[in-house]
Amino acid sequence: MRIPDEQDVQGEINIVPMIDAIFSILAFFIVSSISLIRSEGLPVNLPSAKTTESQKVAQINVTIQPDGKVFLNKQPIEVNGLQGAVTKLIPNSEQGMVIINADEKVSHGIVVSVMDELRQIKGVGLAISAKKK
Repeated sequence: MRIPDEQDVQGEINIVPMIDAIFSILAFFIVSSISLIRSEGLPVNLPSAKTTESQKVAQINVTIQPDGKVFLNKQPIEVNGLQGAVTKLIPNSEQGMVIINADEKVSHGIVVSVMDELRQIKGVGLAISAKKK
């Protein structure tokens, strides 16, 4: 007795659900990484510069609003009190990075006085925040 030949049924792999899952994971990581990049300063209208670079570690943010008000990590502060407050935020053995977020309409004199106060602190690096053109 002879058994009739059966057709070989080839299996299929449906990759559409796998692509959907990978796309969902990729979208999650993109959205979550955007929140890690943002500066912690108050929102101001930053000036543009072609040579901007993002800093890897942003420890302390000093924001200068258009009306000349100065904020240290979102808390209002006088320019004369910056040196003592920043010194308290940086441990003795570590280097600190202070990012200055100054609105483009702020008087140059205010920015210079803030920078002068911060440059007197040992172990502090200064960076001025700008948006890329």
